[in-house]
Amino acid sequence: MDYNYLKSLHLIFVITWFSGLFYIVRLFVYQIEASQKTSPEKEILQKQYKIMTYRLWYIITWPSAILASIFAFWMLFFTDLGSAWLKMPWMHVKLGFVFALYLYHLKCHQIYLQLQKDEIKHSSNFMRLWNEGATIILFAVVFLVILKSAVNWIYGVVGIILFSVIIMLGFKFYKKIREKK
Repeated sequence: MDYNYLKSLHLIFVITWFSGLFYIVRLFVYQIEASQKTSPEKEILQKQYKIMTYRLWYIITWPSAILASIFAFWMLFFTDLGSAWLKMPWMHVKLGFVFALYLYHLKCHQIYLQLQKDEIKHSSNFMRLWNEGATIILFAVVFLVILKSAVNWIYGVVGIILFSVIIMLGFKFYKKIREKK
């Protein structure tokens, strides 16, 4: 298969994977908040959110993660350009972030399973903050892929830390606005 087709398919499934990760955590927020409602609203919302999370998780998010990985492995191990990339330091860092993304995905899976059993172990505020984990990984990977070896690692690390601080500050500001309502 032509390399550009592989890259296109990989990118499409990376986008749908991230979309699933972003939305599943928002659904976790809604599920947790629904658990604090009174009957019958609580039961109606919980049932609907369980259906929505199931479909998102198993029809979009997991298949996208698997297909994005298959096309990535295909590009890296079965094309000439991929084997050259494996020798580059930026690719090692990118693969480290992909590993972190899988850890994030697996933790989301654990939370998904808990919520399907009505086990609530996290607050909705925690979930709002947790949702930013995928955003940080996305920023890091996109900058690594676009800038490649032109990235000054010190500036890159400082940039990710500053971005994380800005997200935290934004979260605290949003929390204050929600508490006033």
